Amino acid sequence: MKGLYWQQISSGEETNFVILEKDNLPVLNDNCVKVQVKACALNRINMKLLSEIKMEKEFLPIGREIAGVVLEIGGKVSSFQPQDEVVGILPLDSDESGLCEVIVIHEHYLVHKPEKVSWLEAVGTICDGVRAYTALHYLSFVSPEKTLLVMDGASVARIIDESNGKYDLTESCLEETGGLGVDIILDAGVRLYSKESETTSQHLLPHKHDIITLLSVGGHWVTTEENLQLDPPDSRCLFLKGATISFLNEEVWNLSNMKQGKYLCMLEDIMEKLSNGVFRPHLDEPIPLYEAKVSMEMVQKNQTRKRQVVQL
Repeated sequence: MKGLYWQQISSGEETNFVILEKDNLPVLNDNCVKVQVKACALNRINMKLLSEIKMEKEFLPIGREIAGVVLEIGGKVSSFQPQDEVVGILPLDSDESGLCEVIVIHEHYLVHKPEKVSWLEAVGTICDGVRAYTALHYLSFVSPEKTLLVMDGASVARIIDESNGKYDLTESCLEETGGLGVDIILDAGVRLYSKESETTSQHLLPHKHDIITLLSVGGHWVTTEENLQLDPPDSRCLFLKGATISFLNEEVWNLSNMKQGKYLCMLEDIMEKLSNGVFRPHLDEPIPLYEAKVSMEMVQKNQTRKRQVVQL
């Protein structure tokens, strides 16, 4: 059975995506289900994270967001029956590629797919849904009375386009909030240094000082910048505002089983919001399996804007 895998080249920097043939499926254990995969989303590999948690492999499976039909269940499976339509995210330590036609997965990584949600929409939404849900619900506790600034966001109350240089983010947000600042800020990366020392792609990112300036009293900053560095004046400003910082790493749900119940409830709620039209994924045209290798290379190089989904 064919699947897509990532092979690290000896230089340590370059990557190579290969199609490998697997002889047999893993044994169907009591708590596992066998799923016929209908669609699989392609996401960029965080090589640094895998290295830090000691999960590097000679051949790393590609494609973790999957949707399909249950073919067979283990003796102790209680949540699913054959012919159920399911969607889920394979764990980081999975040995199986989501681009295989049939995979075996533990039932605790799957939820039911709503009938009116397509295979492509399900896998194209679930990962971004976990990311948004983690940031807004579990890290910042967003509520109706709070103001929210989402960097690189879409479909929001007001959009501030900085790319043309006509608008200043700090001035625009302070004007919008009457000078009080923003309660919750969710970034998509920040600049840590002066523009002269950074690449062209980083110039449109807000500086960390701008984010701190924009925070209201008691505000909360959710950052995706894993190497964030705060100088003493930055910390002093945060202290005076009583503001807090959280780091957004949606992989924590799969790194520990401690909050498995909350994780499954979150996946179910994401599918419900997708079914009700709250979530509207931006998907590219479906990719056939034979083009998955080329598409994954583009995803890894950040050369795509819409979600890439392989249809099996």
